[in-house]
Amino acid sequence: MTSGAEPATYWAQYAWLPHPNGPVVERDVLIATGNGGRIVAVTPDSGPCPPGAVRLEGLAVPGQANAHSHAFHRALRGHVQVGSGTFWTWRDTMYRFAGALDPDSYLELATAVYAEMALAGITAVGEFHYLHHAPGGARYTDPNAMGEALIEAAARAGIRITLLDTCYLSSGFGAEPTKPQQRFSDGDAEAWAVRAEALKPREHARIGAAIHSVRAVPAEQLGTVAHWAAMRKAPLHVHLSEQTAENDACLAAHGVTPTRLLADHGALGPRTSAVHATHLTDEDVRLLSDSSTTICMCPTTERDLADGIGPARALASAGCPVTLGSDSHAVIDPFEEARALELDERLRTRTRGHWTANALLRAGTEDGHASLGWPEAGRIETGALADFTVIALDSVRTAGPPPRLGAEIAVFAASAADVRHVVVGGRQVVRDGVHRLVADVPGALRSAIAALDY
Repeated sequence: MTSGAEPATYWAQYAWLPHPNGPVVERDVLIATGNGGRIVAVTPDSGPCPPGAVRLEGLAVPGQANAHSHAFHRALRGHVQVGSGTFWTWRDTMYRFAGALDPDSYLELATAVYAEMALAGITAVGEFHYLHHAPGGARYTDPNAMGEALIEAAARAGIRITLLDTCYLSSGFGAEPTKPQQRFSDGDAEAWAVRAEALKPREHARIGAAIHSVRAVPAEQLGTVAHWAAMRKAPLHVHLSEQTAENDACLAAHGVTPTRLLADHGALGPRTSAVHATHLTDEDVRLLSDSSTTICMCPTTERDLADGIGPARALASAGCPVTLGSDSHAVIDPFEEARALELDERLRTRTRGHWTANALLRAGTEDGHASLGWPEAGRIETGALADFTVIALDSVRTAGPPPRLGAEIAVFAASAADVRHVVVGGRQVVRDGVHRLVADVPGALRSAIAALDY
């Protein structure tokens, strides 16, 4: 993806840059990129845009990391807003869409979804991928055809991907997969590991692992997935305590919470991300913090599915890094995810000021990339990957505040619609709000979703 990027110099009107006392907004910032798609120099207060530099009006921030995505869920947008129900009724609709996809149609859909992410300022996605096989569980000729489609889709859309290949074996504690879930299962964790081993990283793609949930992977097989990730020093992600029903079922089956079950089988740690972590006990919070497990919050999905408001502030205060994801893609807007973390906490506590704008930007950038196995991304500094996003400061949402409040503008005022430019690996993927690789993103989304026989 980035190997074709020629060295370039970008001039940012303003940029959010690292500083020993915390990130600050600098003006007239020259960002020079090299052959390897990395930043080779950052020069603030450089004066007017010099000849030959690419002029970027607005505020440059590191590219956003979408730490939790299910690309095919984008097809549900609108359909699941009809009528009432719960997470479990929503899931029935999701299964209908999942059953309609094959490698070709998933390539088309995911390319459009990842292009939408690029337009929203996202430069890397963590794809929590469990749609492995054909309906009914039959293997494709290439057992990783669906995962390869996602990797290729990210390349076509010009963004990075961490394919979090997901082990999903059962419909509940001790229960066989239901008919819609048969295409998710490899039979057991050893078979999952053999298939996952065939996936290879690329310049734009890295491979991680995921445990779908403690209800979907038998307890005695959790360690197999955790060991696979540990041996490769790969990210390991897991849905955790998203629903109280999962907690109740885990307690009935094992006498412990899902968090304790994961801890007992070696699945927590600094390379693990617990997604949602909505319904936790005090002991759960301690286990997560003591193990330095990252917490991935997906506020727009958690509220869309009526999951609840998780203890993100308590987890962060205990020492857990926090990241952000768009999950079901009810919307794809990293700035909405960031401010929702603060605003949901305000609703819960009826007080303000739980997160600084700088902390929320870090969650969506540096910490998000680290959780996906891209520690060299998420900062605009020499040596980092040349992945950054430029937000307009003159839209109806962002005009008015002084640029020195750039972080506050980005988090609490801007939206995906304010993303003006996106650079990935030194190559401009979005220019003046237009995707340069996918000519008509709305049209691509429309045709890909219409092709599904739902």
